[in-house]
Amino acid sequence: MLLDSEPNAPQDFDFIIGDWNVRHRRLKDILNGGEEWIEFDGLSSTVHTLGGYGNIEDVQLNFPNASVRAKAIRSYNSATREWSIWWLDGRNPSALDTPVVGKFSDGIGCFYADERYNDTPIKVRFLWNSTNPIKPTWEQAFSKDNGKTWETNWLMEFTPKN
Repeated sequence: MLLDSEPNAPQDFDFIIGDWNVRHRRLKDILNGGEEWIEFDGLSSTVHTLGGYGNIEDVQLNFPNASVRAKAIRSYNSATREWSIWWLDGRNPSALDTPVVGKFSDGIGCFYADERYNDTPIKVRFLWNSTNPIKPTWEQAFSKDNGKTWETNWLMEFTPKN
């Protein structure tokens, strides 16, 4: 069957395959020294693609003022042994974010990109923690000083959807 994974497909993201409830905490005022967090729920559903060398995550973000749909698109490069992760946001459906690129080590995935936030050049970091596969976490951080310091601005905790 076409949807079956290839025998040597990477298993780094296998922990996130399936349906999840997601608890979000997002910093309200990013890169301005803010300390107030917004909390909200969401849903996530992820399937393999590219014979297991990729996956697609369908996301529903239930922000306090609106519900938003988005997708994470992940692909594995066998030559570099790195993953690339793109973000497609339903509020801007004609643009993919710059991919973050990285790899897993001991259940922790670190992914980085150079990007712009409100016209400021920044570094972006995603950290995936799969050390507890029934309650994985994700966090996003930005750096304005080329990675010397990081401001974590988004946290997600996944629990299996029953």
